[in-house]
Parts: sequence; structure tokens; C-alpha cells
Amino acid sequence: MRKYVVLGLYFIGTVAYAQNARPVYKDRKAPTEARVKDLLGRMTVEEKVGQLATVLGWEMYQKEGARVGVSEAYKKALAERHIGGLWATLRADPWTKKTLATGLNPTQAVEATNALQKYAVEHTRLGIPLFLAEECPHGHMAIGTTVFPTAIGQGSTWNPALLQRMAAAIAQEVRAQGGHIGYGPVLDLAREPRWSRVEETYGEDPVLTSQLGVAMVTGLQGQSLKSGVNVISTLKHFAAYGVPEGGHNGGGNSTGYRELYQSFLPPVHAAVKAGVLSIMTSYNSIDGVPCTASEFLLTEVLRRQWGFQGFTVSDLGSISGLATSHHVAATPAEAAALAINAGLDDDLSGYGYDKALLEAINQQLVSGEVLDRAVSRVLRLKFDMGLFETPYVDVRRAARQVKSPAHVQLARRVAQESVVLLKNNQNLLPLSKSLQRIAVIGPNADNLYNQLGDYTAPQPESNIVTVLEGIRAKVSATTKVTYVKGCAIRDTTSADIAAAVAAVRQAQVAVVVLGGSSARDFKTEYQSTGAATVTSAGPEVLSDMESGEGYDRATLELLGKQQELLQAVVQTGTPVVVVLIKGRPLNLNWMAAHVPALLDAWYPGQEGGNAVADVLFGDYNPAGRLPISVPKHVGQLPVYYNAPRPARQSYVELDARPLYSFGFGLSYAKFEYSDLQVSATEGSGAVNVTVRFKVKNTSARAGDEVAQLYLRDEVSSVVTPSKQLKKFERFNLKAGEQKEVVFELTAEDLMLLNQQMHWAVEPGAFTLMIGASSDDIRLQASFNVANAIQLAQSATR
Repeated sequence: MRKYVVLGLYFIGTVAYAQNARPVYKDRKAPTEARVKDLLGRMTVEEKVGQLATVLGWEMYQKEGARVGVSEAYKKALAERHIGGLWATLRADPWTKKTLATGLNPTQAVEATNALQKYAVEHTRLGIPLFLAEECPHGHMAIGTTVFPTAIGQGSTWNPALLQRMAAAIAQEVRAQGGHIGYGPVLDLAREPRWSRVEETYGEDPVLTSQLGVAMVTGLQGQSLKSGVNVISTLKHFAAYGVPEGGHNGGGNSTGYRELYQSFLPPVHAAVKAGVLSIMTSYNSIDGVPCTASEFLLTEVLRRQWGFQGFTVSDLGSISGLATSHHVAATPAEAAALAINAGLDDDLSGYGYDKALLEAINQQLVSGEVLDRAVSRVLRLKFDMGLFETPYVDVRRAARQVKSPAHVQLARRVAQESVVLLKNNQNLLPLSKSLQRIAVIGPNADNLYNQLGDYTAPQPESNIVTVLEGIRAKVSATTKVTYVKGCAIRDTTSADIAAAVAAVRQAQVAVVVLGGSSARDFKTEYQSTGAATVTSAGPEVLSDMESGEGYDRATLELLGKQQELLQAVVQTGTPVVVVLIKGRPLNLNWMAAHVPALLDAWYPGQEGGNAVADVLFGDYNPAGRLPISVPKHVGQLPVYYNAPRPARQSYVELDARPLYSFGFGLSYAKFEYSDLQVSATEGSGAVNVTVRFKVKNTSARAGDEVAQLYLRDEVSSVVTPSKQLKKFERFNLKAGEQKEVVFELTAEDLMLLNQQMHWAVEPGAFTLMIGASSDDIRLQASFNVANAIQLAQSATR
């Protein structure tokens, strides 16, 4: 018996010794901060610098037939550079040169990410798992995933709850394939439609963008990063990226600090308050300081004022761009030092820090404390996500969860809600399914990739439904649907407008699908950042691409022979419906005057054809609202609705009003607003305004309405807009149904940044405007604030 007692005591002692000898950072029960501190203490300077490198990932796996494994380039990067993460490992597009044949399907993607993690864990000194970041603005940018409408279409839904569901579906697909970080949402305000990346934004308004951005962040991140179905959200781009002078992507802007705080920063601040864990800097400069090296933005605003707890990451190549583009640094080492000292943690590209940061440390341009600060922010989230315990994912799960039937149905729903009905003279729409002859015309009627938008991977044709296919599926077998492309988006060397006219003459109605394209092809040249390089027209056929990163426009006209095609079709006298598939506002003046029905579908994603057909034939009642104003001419720009007073004056050639205003959108139903009641109360440095009104569906058809509340501060110490969106709600009403809508306003809704750069509510009169768009105000009332309210937080310059 004594023998067994001794053996037992020996065993207990051995186990206790082993537990004590085990590194704290590998103890899942230890507090995160203790694990971070322990791991930092074990790392060399080179290993720390490597953890800040997020390198291009699609070169890190190799595919031989059906087998997928790690590449020699990956082994070398781990051994020599100690990299901490990969970006866009599963990305496939012409830039990466990954196709349906050379890229990875969802099952292969899991095999690849598991192999990459396994090698990192087993073949590095400390066994630190990788962070795998993927592009996720409107679906995971990988083969075989669900492709949702691009953000400008998502913005047209005015439905945060729907976008949260969409984001959760995207996160599930990313995590199922081994990813941990989703790049999105883009929270830039798009007030310059010539800019190439309008399609990636939620439009021009900070309140709408804030609410949709919070929904996206919440959907991606969920309640816990250890859920196995959520990812870290990396919002883009910090800050004021969407208003470059002249529309030049990445160009500087001259916004004032008051406008920066009041318009461009609130969406990011809202996301920080919602718990976003990663923020990407932008390429541009503000008032002469590149955002990638702005201590004001990255430390003062983000950390000290807002209390941001995650990590920051550069946009691709923006650290080296401090020397090569902005010329604020003479050497790569100086550029690295500027960025990390300002508060930029992670390097997307792997060549902005890397050797340059090591050199900066050797030159004592960067302290050990600053380096540890950046590394700890990245490691902290690796621990919080549980990657040290569960670095791998189940291979079988991807096949079930990626592009599931529920996700495809959700993509159709988002596309339906994103469609904006701009015009419907004499109720041409909805069309009757009993029509016998329909002509479907135009370059975007049956083009798979033109309706998907930028940041989309190649997809099997069976995954995508075009407008032509959606129409054919909607009508009976006896209906003759004739399709003629007519022309391309940009190219003018081959067009068959005569054939299109002939088809339309034989039809009862013509559906003409025009617009633009962000579809990349393998002939396009790309910059090191992945942005497309615009080249002058040569002897070869031009691609359709006229939007998407790098494709800034000088005009907003329909390109190629599209206008000629449309005019020829309209001249036949056959009723015409125009469906627009595009990524930015275009010049719609002629069609608005001469075409009886207009639908704007933006880039509606893989289910776009079904969604458009649902609207065309009345199976879905459209209720999308414009998140961005549509100008009449580029000479009006900027033309956003909430510009500071005074009101814009008319030009000699035309007035200053947009063709279609922010918030505009029609329905097959009719709604009346009534019984506005406003109650304002003050006390203890606070104000509360309760707004009540009724909305009734006065038509015989059920439909959604989007009620919008705008506010005007009648007299203020600094210039303010004549109206600003403050609240909105999308809801469904049955025929004849009435609903009471209640909005609550607080001091945050009424505040401004005064001349002393303090947030305050100033006493005086405010006007409330309730309506269906910024230009369709149905109810109006005023209230007064008697006492000044000083909010706790002040802004700094």
C-alpha cells in the first residue's frame, strides 16, 4: 500500500512541475493580459516585427490536382520573416491570377488554411497561430461563396437589421473556411461620385452610414469571437477617404476639422462604440498629414478620445507610400517609424515594416515600448479568439455553410430591398406575367460579372442569375423573350443597335439594362495595391470596367454607345423600362425625361436577376431609397443634400438641385403622413424630444415605407446644414393599415461643434421635418431648447 501512496505522490508532483513549467501564454485558463505579457517576454525583436506583417496570402499555398498544401514561399516567409498573418489567402480574381481552375473551392480552402496554420504552429519556435484576413464587403471574396449586393445597394435598403443578418452570414462563411478577420464595412462618405469606390460605401450621409456600419460590425463580430462563426471586423478607411479632390482615388482633401468631426468621423466613432476590433487607415492625407502617419487620428482620436481597444492596420502599401507617394519620409525606415510611432499597429503588405522597421529600431527611431504596444494589440485578439487552442476548422463544415440555401435566399432579399424605383409613369410597372412578347436589351442584361461589382471572386455560372434569366423564369413558357445585347458598356467597335430595334418593334415591352461595370478581366493592368490602372483606348476591345478601385471618372455619362442604343429603342414607341446596374450615380437626365419607368439595382449580386424580376412583375413591391444624390451634371458637384448653408444658387445653364435627391424612392403603394406630435423636455444637462406621427398605406397593395426625420438648427454659432437626417425606420404596411411611428431625439442628435471646438446643444429653435425623402417633406414642426447643454467630450485639432 505504501508503494502506491509514494507513486501517487510522485505523479502529483510531476504533474504540478509540468504545469508550472508550461509557458503562461499556452495556458488557456490564464488571463489574456498575462498571456500577452508572457509571450512578449519570450519573443525576439525579429519575431515581434514579424507579428506585425500581414502578407499577401494567395501565394502561400500550392495546389497540385486535388491536393492542397503550403508553398515554399510560405515556409521561407515564416522562417526568415516570422510573419503573423496573411491577407486574401482565398482571394481569386484577375489581379491574383487565381481562377475557378487554379483557385480553391470551399473544401479546398479549409484544407489550405488548416495546412498553413499547422505549419505555423508546428514549425516555428513559439508556435504562434496566424491571423487570416479576407475581403468581405459584400460577401467573402472567394470561390463558391454567397455574393450579396455591393454596399451602395445595401445602403439603399435603409434596413440595419437586414444588414446585420447579411454580415452574420458572411462571417459564418469566412470562419467556416478558416478565416478570422473580415475586411469591411467601408464607412467612407461618398460625396464625390466621380470617385471609383462609391459602390463600396453606404452613400453620403453620416447617420445612415453609422447605423448600417454598426449593423455590419455587429453581424460580423457577434457576441463572442470564440463562437466559431464570427470574425473580427476591419472597418475602412480611416479617415475622410471618400471625398478626394477631383475624384482621384487616394487623393488628399481639404476638409476642415469641424466637418471632419461632424460628418466623416461619426460613422467610425459609432462602430468603435459598438466594439469594432480593427480599423484600416486610408491612403489620403488630411490637411497635409497622411492618415497612415497621423498621431492625431490613430492615437489622440481613436485611443484617447474614443477608447478604441482593437488594432489598426495600414491599407495595402500605405506605409511605404509615406515615402514614395506622400514624400513625408526620405527612407523606408523613416516611413515605418512615422507610422508605428503615430499608432499604426499592423502592416498590410508585409513590406512597410519588416526590414524597414528593424532598421528604424536599430537607428533608435522606434522604441521597444512602441514596438511592444503594437505587437500586444495583435496578440491580444489572437488569444481572445481562442486561436492558440483551436487554430483549425472542420473540413466538413464549409460544404454545409458556404452558399447555403438560406444564404442564397438572404442574398435575394437584400437585392430586393436594395432596388430603387426612380420613375413609374402611368403605372407601367409592375408588368403583367401574361405578356406574350418581351424584348430584353442591353449590355448588362445577361452579363454575370457586371452585376456582381468589385471585390468579387470568379463564381460558377450556375451560382448567378442575370436579369434575362430572372425574367425568363418569371413568365410562362408561351411568352417569347427575345434578347439582344445591342452594345457594350465602353467599347464602340462592335454594336448591333439595329437588331435591338428590330426586336423591340416586335415586343409589347422592352426591358433595357444599362449602366456600368466593375468586372475585372485578365487584360487589365493592376497597381501593387490591387487598384486597376486606367489606360487609354488602344486597338483592342475595351473592357466594360468603368467603376471599381482605380477607375475614377471625369464625367458621369453613359459610356460607349449605350445612350445611342437607348434613344433608338425609345424611338420605336414600344413602352420601355430601364434597369440600371452600376456602381455610382450616372447622368440619367435623358432617360428621366423620355423613359416611362426606371429601376436602379446598383450591383445586385448573384440573386440580382431574380430580385429585379420580382420587382418588374410585382412579386416584390420596391422600397429602396437613394443613399446618395444623383446629380444632373458634374458641374454641380458636390451636390450632397446636407451641405452647409447658405443654399446653393442656380447656374446659368441649370439649377443647383440634383436630379434625384438623397432618400428618394418610389413604391407601387401610396402612403400618407399625419398627426405629428412633438414633446420636448429638459433637465439635468439633458434634453429629450419625442416625435410621434402616423403613416397609412392608402393603396390596395402592401408595401414598405421608409419614414425619415430631418432636423434644422435655425440659428447656430457655426454654420450648419438646412437639414440633416437624424432618424429613419423602414416598415411594412398592409393595404389600408396605419402605424404610429415614434422617434426619440437626445442631446447627441441636437449637438454641434461650437467655435471653441466643444460639443454643445445651443438654446434656440429647431425645426423637425418628417417625410419620404430629403426633398419630400410631409410634416413639419418646431420646438425650442431653453438651456445650453455642454457635452462632456470636446474635440481637438
